[in-house]
Amino acid sequence: MAEIDKLNKKFGGKPKILKGAEVNILKDGSLDIDNRVLAKLDIVAGAVHSHFNMARQEMTERICRAMTNPFVDIIFHPTGRVILRRPPYEVDIDEIIKSAKKTRTHLEIDAYPDRLDLKDEHVKKAIEAGLKLAIDSDAHSASHLRYLRFGIAQARRGWATKEDIINTRSWQELLKILKH
Repeated sequence: MAEIDKLNKKFGGKPKILKGAEVNILKDGSLDIDNRVLAKLDIVAGAVHSHFNMARQEMTERICRAMTNPFVDIIFHPTGRVILRRPPYEVDIDEIIKSAKKTRTHLEIDAYPDRLDLKDEHVKKAIEAGLKLAIDSDAHSASHLRYLRFGIAQARRGWATKEDIINTRSWQELLKILKH
């Protein structure tokens, strides 16, 4: 965070570098980073990275509990699928969408070709519920940034428009949309 602050100062905030983290959602729905640290970030994304075989109700409650954290802005790869390698975990997507709306949490459209999570039908359900989404490349290298186009296509298949996607906005507008 200190390095990002130095760079923002050095460049006068042009471009503005935001401080963020992808945080693990633990089995009980708590997070693996303390709220005192999360409070210092501009954007926080929660993601399930373990215990994929939980019962549908348990997994749904786990993700919904994470969304009640005042610092979680986005849930990354909400169904956990990896196409042709891992099926989505059992989750009540309607309940996830309802909870996201209630807690002002956004869901990610993961553009990585092996994920494309949310599915187009889930994107459409979220949009119909009035939820705003984020498109993310899930980049693990600079070359993966090109995958954003797949996320845009996924959003379009779910009838999302530019207005439905939070990261089509300026950084100032984006920060106003987020929880903290």
